[in-house]
Amino acid sequence: MNYKLTLITSLLSLLFLVNTSTLSAQTSTSGANYISTAVSFLTITPDSRAGAMGDAGVATSPDVNSMHWNPAKFAMIDGNYGVSASYTPWLRDLVDDMSIAYLTGYYRIDKNQVIGTSLRYFSLGEIAFMERATDIPIAKNPNEWAFDVSYSRKLSDQLSGGIAFRYIRSDLTQSQYVAGIETQAGNAFAADISVYYQNEFKRNRRDMVWSWGVNISNIGSKISYTNDDEKEFIPTNLRLGSALKMELDNYNSITFAVDMNKLLVPTPANGSLEDEDGTVLVGANSSDESVVSGIFSSFSDAPDGMSEEFKEIAWSLGIEYWYQDQFALRTGYYYEHEEKGNRKYFTAGLGVKLNMFDLDFSYLIPTTQNNPLKNTLRFSLTANLDKIIK
Repeated sequence: MNYKLTLITSLLSLLFLVNTSTLSAQTSTSGANYISTAVSFLTITPDSRAGAMGDAGVATSPDVNSMHWNPAKFAMIDGNYGVSASYTPWLRDLVDDMSIAYLTGYYRIDKNQVIGTSLRYFSLGEIAFMERATDIPIAKNPNEWAFDVSYSRKLSDQLSGGIAFRYIRSDLTQSQYVAGIETQAGNAFAADISVYYQNEFKRNRRDMVWSWGVNISNIGSKISYTNDDEKEFIPTNLRLGSALKMELDNYNSITFAVDMNKLLVPTPANGSLEDEDGTVLVGANSSDESVVSGIFSSFSDAPDGMSEEFKEIAWSLGIEYWYQDQFALRTGYYYEHEEKGNRKYFTAGLGVKLNMFDLDFSYLIPTTQNNPLKNTLRFSLTANLDKIIK
């Protein structure tokens, strides 16, 4: 691997601090083989509802934040317009000025077609750059952002499909020199392909809704932070899941949801990058393999075979309870194998529907001590534009 690129990606991973290997440094095992990519902020849960349900959202009922989880859900959403804003103070146990902001909305063209859009902004706060220990620190504000546009359509009364296009810009080094190498902002384009199915039926005279969804996200170009030809994979991802909503009586309902999640990028041979001297460095996944080839090989390239491939699947379990469709309680659990990041945590949250606005809140509870994700809070505010305009 190119030595210069290794140094750059090492710095970027240290700056980013959300790479799974970084998050799990205290609990890593000798057999750990993390899959790391550039622009990992695209995989962070942006909204409070899914954030309170263990990061499950590909098959839950459609809402304004469907862009991140499954754009196909927009075609099944109630209403003609909607907009939502979310804010997450990120890794506040490590730094006090890192955050994620998320703005999304949708517009119904007709009864079958809906367009959606979203803007995600990740700020790493103020960081002092120094190429050498004797240099004067230069304060910069690294950031990454992504802009999405989606189109979804009903294919039948129960089935819908969606496609989304995404522009990604990652400016982590603010054009500073790293080890004498000039860096630049990375740019990439990507697309999502998604399907959503829901079936309403009655069981013991009670209304029920069973749904499933699939979303392959971030299918796109690699990204580079230097003028070198070598580029890094972005987090192409497969998410599939199912949900069951049950009416308990005229006032109460409950939903159970489960998601499976797998990165569709090559598995590193040894879980790390090394420089020319054999020094292990944490960095992003770089390979001469093409994006399409990387997607297909990701199902069979783990060094330990299929047993390791199954370890690369992360699980999300979520429960949502509604009272009179006005007040919601949510909880969930997220599981990632010890050798693939070891993120394991419970989540909880609540939601309130007001006349014209919805308020949602979530809280993350890690199962390990000294976890940098602990005390993660998410806040979401949704404007019901149909009611406001009416």
